[in-house]
Amino acid sequence: MAKNNALNFNLPSVDDLFSTEESRTEARLEKVVNLNPSEISDFPNHPFKVRMDAAMQEMAESVKQYGVLVPALVRPKQGGGYEMVAGHRRKMAAELAQLPEIPCIVRNLTDDEATIIMVDSNLQREQILPSEKAFAYKMKLDAMKRQGQRTDLTSDPVGWKLNGKESAGIVGKEGGDSQTQVRRYIRLTHLIPDILELVDNSVLREPEVLQIAMRPAVELSYLRKGEQADLFAIMEEMDCTPSHAQAIKMRQMSEAKTGDERLAKDALVAIMKEEKPNQKEQIKIPKERISKYFAPGTPAQKIEDTIVQALELYRRRQRSLER
Repeated sequence: MAKNNALNFNLPSVDDLFSTEESRTEARLEKVVNLNPSEISDFPNHPFKVRMDAAMQEMAESVKQYGVLVPALVRPKQGGGYEMVAGHRRKMAAELAQLPEIPCIVRNLTDDEATIIMVDSNLQREQILPSEKAFAYKMKLDAMKRQGQRTDLTSDPVGWKLNGKESAGIVGKEGGDSQTQVRRYIRLTHLIPDILELVDNSVLREPEVLQIAMRPAVELSYLRKGEQADLFAIMEEMDCTPSHAQAIKMRQMSEAKTGDERLAKDALVAIMKEEKPNQKEQIKIPKERISKYFAPGTPAQKIEDTIVQALELYRRRQRSLER
């Protein structure tokens, strides 16, 4: 008698026979697990800085007292361990508070899915630096493009299209920025780090560091890297930054160059010396003439105040001698 072929009746597994639909659904749900911070590596090229400032110290004290109340989001790594997607500041605060574990949601995510979630979750921070938004927006736009969505990019600020919608507007939705503003932020990624730091200082306002507004910084991003380095040295020496009009002029002169030609330092200095709109007449004293009277790194405002006080004292003495 011929041997019968094996029949497959698609019978349920033993686990399915002895489990309910409710228990199977629960098994598929994401759960919060406690992980040691040392098991979690940072997101590659994470654009948002975790600063050791007063806010971080306060957060660490809160975490030490109450623990991490909102779970972080991580994804498993192929070689073992986990990668942080959202929760870098919570992890740092937990490490400062010396907590052995933090609550985390473990989720399987592709690189692009993780990038988009990472950017959108961090855009909710109270203070975000221009450099952080610049690289975050670029990472998110690149991730969206890799996901297979059509993107027609043009040089026009309103020409970025994504399936019939403005892609830059979609990218900036979580951050509350228009498509034009998103494009300006992404241009900042072409600045050298030294100048980008000056753009960040328009938010941080550190007294010993120069500041530059975003609009002139966008224009300067079109300069060659060598030209930007020359300009930074000139800004440091002259203790000032270019206006928007001056930055536009620098960009136009730079773009007029061809091949290996670059904008000469003398041309940059000449533009910087031009009188800015609404600029009041100022008396400038070369640094080398007064540097011996002040400690290195003394802020320009303090130097100015000290000189004014010294002149006031000199005037009082002169008046007393005339009496």
